[in-house]
Amino acid sequence: MKRFLFSFGMFWMGCTIVQAQNILNNPNSNHGNKFEQLGTILPTPNEYRTASGAPGPKYWQQRADYDIKCELDEANLKLKGSETITYFNNSPNELRYLWIQMDENQHSTTKNANYQNGQTMPRQLSDAAVQRFEDAKKDNGFGFNITKLTDATGKALKSTVNKTMMRIDLPVPLKPGQKYVFNIEWNYNIVDRQLFGGARGGYELFPEDGNHLFTMAQWYPRLCVYSDVVGWQNHQFTGRGEFALTFGNFKVQMTVPADHVIGSTGECLNYAANLTPAQLARWTKAQTSKEPIEVVTLAEAKKAEGTKSKAKKTWIYKADNVRDFAWTSSRKFIWDAMPVTVEGKKIMAMSFYGKEAYGLYRKFSTKAVAHTIKTYSKFTIPYPYPVAQSVEASNGMEYPMICFNYGRTEKDGTYSEGTKYGMLGVIIHEVGHNFFPMIINSDERQWSWMDEGLNSFVEYLSEELWDNKFPSRGGPAWTITDYMKLPKDQLEPIMSNSENIVGFGPNAYTKPATGLNILRETIMGRELFDYAFKEYARRWAFKHPEPADLFRTMEDASGEDLDWFWRGWFFGTDACDIAIDTVKYFTADLTKDPPETKESTTMRSLPKPGGSTFDDISKVRNRDDKSIVFETDKDTSLQDFYHRYNRGVEQYDTSKYSVVVPGGFTEALDADAKAKLAQKHFYEITFSNKGGLIMPLIVEFTFKDGTKEVDRIPAQVWRMNEGKVSKVFMKDKEVASIKLDPMKETADINEKNNSWNEIAGSSKFTSFKLKQAAARGQSQGINPMQKAEEKKKSF
Repeated sequence: MKRFLFSFGMFWMGCTIVQAQNILNNPNSNHGNKFEQLGTILPTPNEYRTASGAPGPKYWQQRADYDIKCELDEANLKLKGSETITYFNNSPNELRYLWIQMDENQHSTTKNANYQNGQTMPRQLSDAAVQRFEDAKKDNGFGFNITKLTDATGKALKSTVNKTMMRIDLPVPLKPGQKYVFNIEWNYNIVDRQLFGGARGGYELFPEDGNHLFTMAQWYPRLCVYSDVVGWQNHQFTGRGEFALTFGNFKVQMTVPADHVIGSTGECLNYAANLTPAQLARWTKAQTSKEPIEVVTLAEAKKAEGTKSKAKKTWIYKADNVRDFAWTSSRKFIWDAMPVTVEGKKIMAMSFYGKEAYGLYRKFSTKAVAHTIKTYSKFTIPYPYPVAQSVEASNGMEYPMICFNYGRTEKDGTYSEGTKYGMLGVIIHEVGHNFFPMIINSDERQWSWMDEGLNSFVEYLSEELWDNKFPSRGGPAWTITDYMKLPKDQLEPIMSNSENIVGFGPNAYTKPATGLNILRETIMGRELFDYAFKEYARRWAFKHPEPADLFRTMEDASGEDLDWFWRGWFFGTDACDIAIDTVKYFTADLTKDPPETKESTTMRSLPKPGGSTFDDISKVRNRDDKSIVFETDKDTSLQDFYHRYNRGVEQYDTSKYSVVVPGGFTEALDADAKAKLAQKHFYEITFSNKGGLIMPLIVEFTFKDGTKEVDRIPAQVWRMNEGKVSKVFMKDKEVASIKLDPMKETADINEKNNSWNEIAGSSKFTSFKLKQAAARGQSQGINPMQKAEEKKKSF
């Protein structure tokens, strides 16, 4: 088959030619290393962690088992406990000491991490603020009190407390393959969560009925992680960077007031001893129900609020292969439950909440738990635990199999749309943390983004599958632009330690989630991304992954070189700001044989960017995917006023956004080919990368007949010149206007330079047969067919 090329003077018309011109004209513009491999930026692969991102043949991790007994003193707001810890040294190293996390010490004025921030003097100072200055100098009585520390035989052990950590000196070194058993007895005063900013565990007092709701978190001394990456994890707990924890098995006995109801990590071993016959019957009924069943009813909870039993009961729970253990206790709780099935396994989805949240939690919470477990299992691994629980505690915090959330109605039972979606979002997010980091167990203390960012990404996917109109704010690319357009001195790379981030929310949550969504929707595609992401979850379930393990696995399982993306989005602070600089229009002049070119261009003023209300590409594609059935469509009981109201929003016409990839020219220049070519329209568009961040080019053409077409050019188009690139597009119809990134997929911070709204009159080019070029190439010792193939591919 004969082929032809178009000529501009001495150059053939094609992408590589324009790139060659750019390099010749500006030899210093290329290679800011944006496409170079990460290389030594990532740790060297070894027998523990391989270059593919998988655990190596000698990967190891430690284990710690706990047998804990504790008692809640509600009258004095105090918790006391004793624990036996069995520590397994699976490392190849001999250990002379163990490090224990004492996170409750963060509430102490004398034993906390003492990470202070700068401050300025306000123009006004309240008496309460003055009192806080005074109180900071005193011991407030909070934090762990260690009353006894012994080995398995009862012999006292030597220890040193350093702020929120305690070192236990071992009598003899613990050799590889050995285990060590020791005992700790302790107590502490429980803090008021409403008064301690950032407190995850503590109590909330309800003044109108005089009852407490306890969320017991970081409530027992527990092992620090010892790993192949850092040895002992030794970052103090400041209240921000969360937890690095060791997997193990737990048996926990909790003694509480007899009228309290407990929700906890793990499975309860003695419901029969703590529930009434009627409650136990409802629990049995809930095992097979298709709707949430109230195990403890609203009426029973209201009655318990007024009685306040002085008797005690002990609840016993068991949890295997978990990294932590948390629980909640209150007489205020309504408790409902229903089963959800994941790959043939039954999981009990449950919720605990007071009457203040009844109007929302009774309707939505347990169904949201079930939905989250199903969707996260789809995108990662099947949920491995027997229960998943949501607790309304005016909070937002996660632990294995249990999480603390918010979402209370007004006193008359009504609620706003914002409260509803805020509650659903936090439930999905916190339940989702069962996967990141409770199962895929990254080091939160060092890398907040590895759990918060990945979890926020899958949260976004789950919200989209709950309701296609869910007002998600973390995931769509356009939602991160306000952050990314900030001055560089107000930005940090995602790859920053948890304690050192100023913009913690966008940096640890939203930007990583958005980056993963851009990979899925715009760079890799859903099929490649989903396979690689699931492979990461599979490889690192119940292990301790590091960032390099994620980066390498995503490339290894997809066959995509993504180092340029990790470098820009995770290691850098550049923003995406790609501009259309020029548009040149060409049509064929088939009356002349020698190549001649005339060109002209006119720059026009650009339109203002669109509004903030936007149906992002994930929503559009989810609606387009007929295999997806949204939770609110499956279960009409979830369709409240706000859901019905939002159904009236006009839908995007997704047929206008088809993807067209330009191909090579394969027609001979006979009469029919000339007639066909005479109808073609060519556009040379020059783009500049003003923001510095590499992104694909997504170009929407609006034709004069009103129809649209989108061309997608992969990010590698920038590899020869990271600042400027020109690209030629052939169209069957004349173009009226051009828009860059029409669906706001690349987080472009400046839409004002993304449009071109008037095309100047066409310049003419001439065409010639490849045979002519072949003769010229042969005279110069060039293989013209090979050259033509290279041009065709690059075009």
